[in-house]
Amino acid sequence: MRVEITPGTPSGTVSAPNSKSMAHRMLICAALAKGKSVIHGVPECDDVTATMSCLSLLGARFEYNNDTVTVYGTDVCNASPIQALYCKESGSTLRFLIPVCLLCGKNLLLTGAESLFKRPLDAYAELSREKGFVFSQDGNSVMLKGPITAGEYRISGSVSSQFISGLLFALSLLEKDSVVNIIPPVVSRPYIELTLQALKEFGVDARWTDDHTISVKGGKGFVPTETTVEGDYSGASFYAALNSLGGNVNILGLREDSLQGDKIYEKHFALLQQGIPTVHIGDCPDLGPVLFAVASAKYGGVFNGTSRLRFKESDRASAMAEELKKFGVSVAVHEDSVVVYPVEFRKPQEPLYGHNDHRIVMSLAVLLTLTGGTIEGAEAISKSFPHFFEGLSSLGIEVKYYDDK
Repeated sequence: MRVEITPGTPSGTVSAPNSKSMAHRMLICAALAKGKSVIHGVPECDDVTATMSCLSLLGARFEYNNDTVTVYGTDVCNASPIQALYCKESGSTLRFLIPVCLLCGKNLLLTGAESLFKRPLDAYAELSREKGFVFSQDGNSVMLKGPITAGEYRISGSVSSQFISGLLFALSLLEKDSVVNIIPPVVSRPYIELTLQALKEFGVDARWTDDHTISVKGGKGFVPTETTVEGDYSGASFYAALNSLGGNVNILGLREDSLQGDKIYEKHFALLQQGIPTVHIGDCPDLGPVLFAVASAKYGGVFNGTSRLRFKESDRASAMAEELKKFGVSVAVHEDSVVVYPVEFRKPQEPLYGHNDHRIVMSLAVLLTLTGGTIEGAEAISKSFPHFFEGLSSLGIEVKYYDDK
């Protein structure tokens, strides 16, 4: 899909999308609980449907009523899926469910898009060698065989918090206590906090005992519950960015007491409007593209903690550098930093490309409200925020859609 955006000043009120990060976590907890849970505000996006599809193959059952999902949990320790679990392009689905799949002690195959398996899975490979379960990656799939058992686990915190969250889901279902020792540095710690929040809501006792250790109480398991998915600061950041560029946008549906790390966009956008700041995004890498976009239209910026952007849906730093060049902006991409120089910000004279990455598409759309232009491959937004352009239109920005075919 190609979209054409006409420049304008966005103004009005929009609702934040519901958090796919919390939806993943709540759906997994509900699927592991023996009984009926009700989850309100489940976002309709590709990543979340990938998680539900995989959990269905493990034996959970889902009933839909608009954005409310009733979940009937399963005994995943006795799961016998008859086909591979297809994770689409969802890193959360794959990394969260690998330890869960190891609970059953049977051969299980997880597959997904080619881009998904370019993301590192080394932490699980290392655990398999240490703990003796099967983990065999081959192209776009990984073969697993457990069982995973209670005990003490050491896992690197330097690549992704998703490995730690995946372990916590699985260990919470075991009869005996476990301990997860995280080898520092711990990146994206706020996402671990979201996992602990979800576990607590479903009756699991998992908590920090120090800065790098989490204890998991065994023997109780997950308790069915009724809950609501909170608004997503990551998705809302694209609408909030419009205010940094002269818009007047009010965003509803966000919890002020949220544990989401991407809530820090409020601080980062303010810095970008004041000068050329140095911003660390190691705990909020998903904000990278939209922060680069705002910096390119303002005064520039230096961004540290960017190394993990290489392993997302695209190489996000390089992809943004390529697209921002079309605006006359120079971007220097280093091993763990990105520098944005707004040399001559102007309207792009050629179409922009979304790089099959939802966050690249939405970041570029924010800039096109200033200049106008087109984005090819805009359908990538379906991964996390399929209604993004509808929200942009409601703010007075004209968006036209074209079939790339």
